[in-house]
Formats: sequence, C-alpha cells, structure tokens
Amino acid sequence: MKNMRTMRFTRTALKNLFSKPATRPYPEQPREYPERTRGHVEIDIDACILCGLCSRKCPTGAITVDRAEKTWKIERFGCIQCGCCVETCPKKCLTMKNTYTRPGAEKTEDSFLKTNMPAPAAKPAAPAGKTEA
Repeated sequence: MKNMRTMRFTRTALKNLFSKPATRPYPEQPREYPERTRGHVEIDIDACILCGLCSRKCPTGAITVDRAEKTWKIERFGCIQCGCCVETCPKKCLTMKNTYTRPGAEKTEDSFLKTNMPAPAAKPAAPAGKTEA
C-alpha cells in the first residue's frame, strides 16, 4: 500500500514538473476579463443629478451622495459589484466596467465633485399685500 502511494506521488510530481503552470505571472501578465464580467462601478459625474437612489439601493452602503457638497463617493473595497446602483440610476450615468480595483493595504474611496450643477431654484416671492401663514 505504501509503495502504491509513493508511485502515485512520483507520477504526479513528474507530470507537474514538465507541464505548464496552472497560474499566470500576475503583475507581468495582467488578466483579460470576459465581456460580461462584473468589475467595478464607474460614474459619468456630468450626467449625474445627485438624486441619491444609488446610495439607498446599495446593500453595503459603499456609495455616499451629498447634494449640499455636490459629491458622489464610493468605497471601493466595500462595494460587492452587485450592480443594484447601476440598475437603479434614473439617468444611467453608472456603468459596470470589467476591471477590478487593484489590491492594496489601504481602503480606497473614490470621490467625484460635480462642478456644473445648477443652483436650486429660488422660492417664488409672495404677491404684495399677502402674507404667508
């Protein structure tokens, strides 16, 4: 029995010694992802209206929208790439790109500032002689 295991191990070791490696050299040869791979969320901040639906639909709370500061933020390592935000966006300014966030020792948060957002409309003034209750 022991001799049989030794022969099986020797056969496996020789086979692996002369075969191609199962893994690729990662940094030198980056992976190419198939077309339908879910990767990371990207935003077209110019098309965004900062409605906040994406942040409310995010199951992990990785997206933060602040209308007052005109910012849209995503915590990359908190995002689980489910695509709920992309499906919910009324302006279709969110998309899923088939690349992933590079691993790192620090948590990353991407922040986008909307610069061309129109100012909120002024409240119409009450007609002369009338007061608001």
